[in-house]
Amino acid sequence: MCASYGLSGDGTPIPLPGEDEPISEPGSLALLNDWIDQYDGHAKITGRNAKNLNPVLIGDRLELGWWSLWADGSGPRGRNSFNARDDSLVKRWSHAFQHRALLPASWYDEGKPRWSLTDGSPFWLAAVTSTVTDDETGETRLTYAMVTRRGIGKASAVKSKSSGGTESRMPLPIPADFASEWLDPERAGDPELVAEAQLASEELARAMEPDRPIDVPETLF
Repeated sequence: MCASYGLSGDGTPIPLPGEDEPISEPGSLALLNDWIDQYDGHAKITGRNAKNLNPVLIGDRLELGWWSLWADGSGPRGRNSFNARDDSLVKRWSHAFQHRALLPASWYDEGKPRWSLTDGSPFWLAAVTSTVTDDETGETRLTYAMVTRRGIGKASAVKSKSSGGTESRMPLPIPADFASEWLDPERAGDPELVAEAQLASEELARAMEPDRPIDVPETLF
């Protein structure tokens, strides 16, 4: 599972879904730049004590979201609520799968390596969301889980402990030409969308490169 990702602050623009222009709306740009400055572009799992929030693209706007999906106002739905497997989206994450989002990133951590595209360019990662009212504070919270897929390419060499060292996982990258489909609120979250997203992600997923040799066979989860 992936518990760390981020976005470098080198000013490289991220294309909007289905468009050639980068995010340019002043409010979104300010939010993204403030977050990079405050957290050094490093997204971390959100907790009650460390209430760091991370940028999430919902439709055509960026918002800050709580990384660990809440099922209701009482808090995150479980210990591993920060990742949602693509092969369980329809059954285990069915409600959140109807409320999809994208996460801006230029790297993610899995095992010991940090993974990125060779040229360091940014990309989108798939997420599912819920919006709840916090029972404790009364605040409205956008919460999310990052979607993961079977590891392919070089990422397939990193195996998870939860599978007994037999399976690899990685974030599900979404190319710009499929992003509008993923974000479309009129498109049902169903097995067909899962299959299309898996296929669309193949090229980007295979292009991810580690920043060091893969010398540890297992990750934490």
